[in-house]
Amino acid sequence: GVFCSCLHDDIIRKQSAIADFTSNFYCGQVTGGSSGIGKCIAIECYKQGAFITLIARDENKLLQTKKEIEKYSVNDKQVVLCISVDVSKDYEQVENVLKQAQEKLGPVDMLVNCAGTSVTGKFEDIEVNSFERLMAVNYLGSVYPSRAVIATMKERRMGRIVFVSSQAGQLGLFGYTAYSPTKFALRGLAEALQMEVCVQ
Repeated sequence: GVFCSCLHDDIIRKQSAIADFTSNFYCGQVTGGSSGIGKCIAIECYKQGAFITLIARDENKLLQTKKEIEKYSVNDKQVVLCISVDVSKDYEQVENVLKQAQEKLGPVDMLVNCAGTSVTGKFEDIEVNSFERLMAVNYLGSVYPSRAVIATMKERRMGRIVFVSSQAGQLGLFGYTAYSPTKFALRGLAEALQMEVCVQ
């Protein structure tokens, strides 16, 4: 079946946790895959023999990460595909590039939504457009890729969608009035979507 989960960044940093949810699949897509948690997850997936699609905005960082990941190859058939796109801006563009990736590497078995950013400060000191930008990147930046792959997963009756949240998505934190609500939104999305796919 199709499974949706929301993981906290502090849990994901544990090596054993990464291994638990990256095992037993063939083709993975990782947003925010050129650095941080996304990069670490992509490496672990690749170590287990997966084909990986890295998705991020910075093409140079993507290519640099691709070279680093390829050092962990376990067979000569593995591929690391790079896609430079802003997953928070244009749904149709995101849908098209992820469709192209699936045409090249096969249907996606697991999507890991790691694209994210943060701004800290007191509520009245944070620029209003920062609230809009964080909601776009941290929330819609996970909605769009998930929406682009879920139909194929349901048709195949298999797949996994992972949303990377934060402790700030479990509990409101001082100075995180722009960031914390976006992570609460991710948690709500993951829980509601899991209910939907469970009845398929």
